[in-house]
Amino acid sequence: MIRVLLVDDQQLVREGLRRILHPQEGFDVAGECSDGREVVAAVARVRPDLVVMDVRMKDVDGVEATRRLREEKDAPPVLVLTTFDDDEVLSGALRAGAAGFVLKDAPGEELIRSARTVAAGDAWLDPAVTERVLATYRSAAPASDDSAAERIDELTPRERDVLRLIGRGASNIEIAESLFVSEATVKSHIGHIFTKLDLRDRAAAIVFAFDHGLVAPQG
Repeated sequence: MIRVLLVDDQQLVREGLRRILHPQEGFDVAGECSDGREVVAAVARVRPDLVVMDVRMKDVDGVEATRRLREEKDAPPVLVLTTFDDDEVLSGALRAGAAGFVLKDAPGEELIRSARTVAAGDAWLDPAVTERVLATYRSAAPASDDSAAERIDELTPRERDVLRLIGRGASNIEIAESLFVSEATVKSHIGHIFTKLDLRDRAAAIVFAFDHGLVAPQG
């Protein structure tokens, strides 16, 4: 059972999410927050496996709440809820450490798939807005520094391939299929990438890939 913390300032939205992420689908909504400032304390209290976070809230928004949460040790992954025109805000959420984003009006089946994917440690980038969001993200990304360049040089060609695919939001299974290797081999490469680049999770790997030009938005 995947324990979920719902964060949204609209009760009706939280109720809708609860109806979709129900026990029959393998989810346990362990807690709810109506504002981003409540998230860190709520996570410490209910110990969720996943935080489903609205990106726009009146007091502390999803970007700042994600940033605060990701500063905590052993923080759960964050799946951000968004609307179609939130490119700039979403790029900020990605930089803050969100592991994925999904549209609020996406079908329930897609929310379930994205929640399962992110809870499992993979990333989920909604294809409906990914290219626009990553273009916005990349335009604001800082220039690569010398130390980062040195760390990138430590990666093998195959590890770079894996990192690029992580940056595209590919799951371990998708990476394995793309590179014609086993999922165990992919996991081994990811472990080496995290060690060499001093990254703690997949969200940080996505940010690194875009910050340092290893992945660029397509056309």
